[in-house]
Amino acid sequence: MLENLKKEVHRAHLVLEKYNLVAYTSGNVSIRVDNNKVIIKPSGVPYDRFKPEDLVIVDLEGNKIEGDLKPSIDTATHLYLYRNLDWVNSIIHTHSTFIMVFAMMERSIPVLCTAHADVFGDEIPLTEYASVGSEAIGKATIKVLNKSGVVILRKHGALILGKSLEDAIKKAIFAEEVAKASYFALAMENVKPLPSEEVRKLYNQYHTRYGQSK
Repeated sequence: MLENLKKEVHRAHLVLEKYNLVAYTSGNVSIRVDNNKVIIKPSGVPYDRFKPEDLVIVDLEGNKIEGDLKPSIDTATHLYLYRNLDWVNSIIHTHSTFIMVFAMMERSIPVLCTAHADVFGDEIPLTEYASVGSEAIGKATIKVLNKSGVVILRKHGALILGKSLEDAIKKAIFAEEVAKASYFALAMENVKPLPSEEVRKLYNQYHTRYGQSK
């Protein structure tokens, strides 16, 4: 079972690279397993040399269970969020270009279009600044987290929280698309957010009626 899950997490990293959401060694994906274990990318391994067997398994306190390599430097952040948010089963960290632009400008992303409303249902908020490599980013994330499940890390990148691996991947892809469109829109004058009641309607419609029935 864990070997198959490792392959899925490895595939997720390659999807992020395909969509230019990560580069070289940046960013990472993790999933929660059996409520008490986490599979996460190893630290500093380039994507062109990254293999499923390189993935590291740790418990929720950060003790290594399996793997020959060091886990991601962001492991403490992921584990803090898993310990404090029961609904989260996958976390993605990206340094995608337009998300980073908003991080550097220290701005949240307002809901300017229907695509943003559909997927996220709320602004993508900005965290306070927190140092990399500890629980601090996780704590900053929880302070501003809303229904979007995505936060912009001030001067850094983004954290994407998902109910599942696929949910997190989808949000990561759409977050960068929304950031890109919003950046160009906000460069113009008099760009207004969608009314909140319309955002709620679109979000509910997308999450109850869009796509195929299972």
